[in-house]
Amino acid sequence: MNNIIEIPKRPKRKFVSENLVIDSWEKIESLFEDLLNRNIENILELEKWMSDRSELAAVLEEDMAWRYIKMNIDTTDKKLGERFHFWIKEISPKMAPYSHKLNLKLVDSPFLNELDTYKYKIYLRSVRKSIEIFREENIPLFTQMEAKQQEYGAIAAKMSIEVNGEQITMQQAQQLLKDTNREKREEIYHKIQKRRFQDEKALDDLYDELIILRQKIAKNASFQNYRDYMFSAMGRFDYTATDCYSFHDAIAQEIVPIISLFEEKRKKKLNYAEYKPWDTSVDVDGLPALKPFNGEEELTNKSIECFNKLRPYFGECIATMKEMKHLDLESKKGKAPGGFMYPLYEIGVPFIYMNSVGSQRDVVTMVHEGGHAVHSFLSRDLSLTEFKSTPSEVAELASMSMELFSMEHWDVFYENENDLKRAKLEQLEKSLGTLPWVAAIDKFQHWIYTHDHTAAERKEKWLEIDRELGNQIVNWEGEERSHAIMWQKQLHLYEVPFYYIEYGMAQLGAIAMWREFILKGDKALNNYMEALKLGYTKSIGEIYETAGIKFNFSASYVKELADFIKDELSKIN
Repeated sequence: MNNIIEIPKRPKRKFVSENLVIDSWEKIESLFEDLLNRNIENILELEKWMSDRSELAAVLEEDMAWRYIKMNIDTTDKKLGERFHFWIKEISPKMAPYSHKLNLKLVDSPFLNELDTYKYKIYLRSVRKSIEIFREENIPLFTQMEAKQQEYGAIAAKMSIEVNGEQITMQQAQQLLKDTNREKREEIYHKIQKRRFQDEKALDDLYDELIILRQKIAKNASFQNYRDYMFSAMGRFDYTATDCYSFHDAIAQEIVPIISLFEEKRKKKLNYAEYKPWDTSVDVDGLPALKPFNGEEELTNKSIECFNKLRPYFGECIATMKEMKHLDLESKKGKAPGGFMYPLYEIGVPFIYMNSVGSQRDVVTMVHEGGHAVHSFLSRDLSLTEFKSTPSEVAELASMSMELFSMEHWDVFYENENDLKRAKLEQLEKSLGTLPWVAAIDKFQHWIYTHDHTAAERKEKWLEIDRELGNQIVNWEGEERSHAIMWQKQLHLYEVPFYYIEYGMAQLGAIAMWREFILKGDKALNNYMEALKLGYTKSIGEIYETAGIKFNFSASYVKELADFIKDELSKIN
């Protein structure tokens, strides 16, 4: 297959030097000065100015992206960390005032009204919001915050436990919680928690410092709290904080009872008097953990084959990334936790990063990030970099829909029919099971930034929220400390605050999208691709409508989609 892949080439630059090496602010300052001081005499010159600004943004964002990716791959390499932190400390703070001034130059242009306002409507809406919340005094605070946020990854990357004389990562340890030997699972669970306890205070202190910084940023921008600030900063034009509370309530009302039935059924099958936290991942029929692939190469090749069967274009996207070495998939010591797809706006071929250990969860992560990657490919030819930067509610629709679409061809990973059935059942149950955790994390964040509190009070609040939205069947007796710090494992709280409810909204969208796929087949995939091609040139609601679904998270809609999943589960069982 690699023989027929046409490797994309970076477009020829028209404004930025082809040989630019960003090792000092001075190397790029003149480009900002050019944009700021350039005379614009007509609409054509304004659009040329916008195009040049977009090119500069793509170059800079891609340079920063590679620094971030490489630092995460090896957190033990000080030079990689220094290269990233150079950007955060020396480049980002100096770019911010220029970005603000360029935004003002754009909206103050006498030729603005001559632009195709329909084409630029969404973009200009975001520009005006950025102007509204910009404060010069927040620039050094952003620098502090961005550097501070990276401490989480460094702390988490150092976590490991010893098993049979060998140090293994926390991701590898989680896989052992699927072991059919209950005593072994309990032993592994307690080793994991004991290791987490070592950094409990460090993570509490880090979060306290981040909260103080974030609240200060919000106050400087004339917001009552960081939650309200972030709704503006993230461009949440399509829903409010009140809508988020409605989402939390809908999940508690419609989804938690269904998940409780799933968990009660597991408990009965396991025949345990007490269902403990180390019992939630093991196969209830005593079968060993699913083993869909062995190693990074096999995960890559099987993913390409799976995507090819779904639609050849999807497979070609992943194959192109493989050929260009834009994949780093295996868990290893010193690698920061988590997984992500990072868009590279200039070359237009993104990067997938994850910590695979050979599990079914890794398959889901790979097709999820693969969905993001397909989205990036589909929107790569949009005229402005800003058009390619989609809101998370749309970005996660792309990835979570792909999780469900790809099930059609998971036989690539599982030759055994029973294993395939197990994988699909697990995926469908988790498509609902994800929702309460998303709601809990989001509800927690709303409280965090709208209430003064201590670290101890924060843990109490988490327990209260988890009693409403968490696993209702697990017995936490004796594990109270572990229960109270569960939230510390959620990277988003530290590194990308308020980026989480989007997973819940997009999960509902993905279920609706999969329902369309079952009913309409290729037509649904066509609609999916047309929606993703829009990037962020339309509102969230319009993009969902193009995909053939609704942007809706009312209790009645949640129930409708949950009932659909239950029906599909009954067909597999």
